[in-house]
Amino acid sequence: MTDTLLDIVRRHVEAHADADGLALTPIAGLTTIRSAEATGLLHGIARPLVCLVLQGAKQVAIGDTCVTYRAGDSLLITADVPTISQVTVAPYISLVLDLDPAVLGELSVQMSAAAPPEPTDAEVADTALRLMRLLERPAAVPVLHAQLVRELHYWLLAGRHGKAIRRLGGPDGHAQRVARAVALLRAEFDRPLPVERLAAAAGMSASSFHHHFRAATSLSPLQFQKHLRLIEARRLMMSDGVSASSAAFAVGYESVSQFTREYGRMFGLPPMKDAAQMHASG
Repeated sequence: MTDTLLDIVRRHVEAHADADGLALTPIAGLTTIRSAEATGLLHGIARPLVCLVLQGAKQVAIGDTCVTYRAGDSLLITADVPTISQVTVAPYISLVLDLDPAVLGELSVQMSAAAPPEPTDAEVADTALRLMRLLERPAAVPVLHAQLVRELHYWLLAGRHGKAIRRLGGPDGHAQRVARAVALLRAEFDRPLPVERLAAAAGMSASSFHHHFRAATSLSPLQFQKHLRLIEARRLMMSDGVSASSAAFAVGYESVSQFTREYGRMFGLPPMKDAAQMHASG
């Protein structure tokens, strides 16, 4: 078979992409992305993941660091962190795999017994290609996908970012403890969440939790929740056409004026003006 990874990802994303250019796959955590045009700034809070850029280019800012990723590059994110991204060269196509802490933890234990082989990007791309080819044989996906996902995690752990990725797999390390609180925040971002409840979910004291949460995510728990609320409110206005006040209440704000102030600080424009501009450019 002479398919390249770009060929097979392009076929899948063109057949299955939604209005935002995202095409989920039957394999949990594996997503293909396409953008036919350059985009404006996109705000999000990324999960730990690896993104293989196959065509075009995307600029990603995390904290004070801003990097442009082009075809052949891979973006690795090892914590739930706020990102500002923008497709700068289109058409843009990428393949994204969420990192699985359970798989990383199991592999880390096994790999600590012997030095892994020196990997190259070819191993990662080859495994990703075989994983995508599997989608064209649906009956084989439930039987074979787990071992390919595991192999892809192996090559990532063996690579130059292995030390950073390995921290995600510690069963009771700070990264996993913070991840439990992040999961609670993502699930209940529209409700009041006392820091004591979040710290309890992480198995930490309140002061220790604050320190480790900010170290992992670059935000305080309250700021993290605010980001989640504002990102979801913007999605509701852009995709579902709801009003600013309806979006504010839907994501947990009790004051529309507070929502408007915080929205403007994050996105640079008041909610309705931002929505009108996005709709006009779309």
